[in-house]
Amino acid sequence: MKIEVVYGRRERQGRFVVEVEEGTTVLRAIERSGVLAEFPEIDLGRNRVAVYSKLVALDSRLGDGDRVEILRPLTVEPSAPRRRRARD
Repeated sequence: MKIEVVYGRRERQGRFVVEVEEGTTVLRAIERSGVLAEFPEIDLGRNRVAVYSKLVALDSRLGDGDRVEILRPLTVEPSAPRRRRARD
């Protein structure tokens, strides 16, 4: 089956299409894709992963055509800009 693994930084994005066996886990698909070699800053202990924007565990099973998204850690708490605007 064919799946897609994506990861992006502001200045560069990566999209990797991989053929995997049925029942492959998210972790195995990420490893097979080559994204970890292309983007060495990825730390699967820190970065969360999603399939079509829904958070999943690394041991989740994939289906044909799934899109695995490796998410970057937040650098700013989401409500911080709103609080800053309210103060100003």
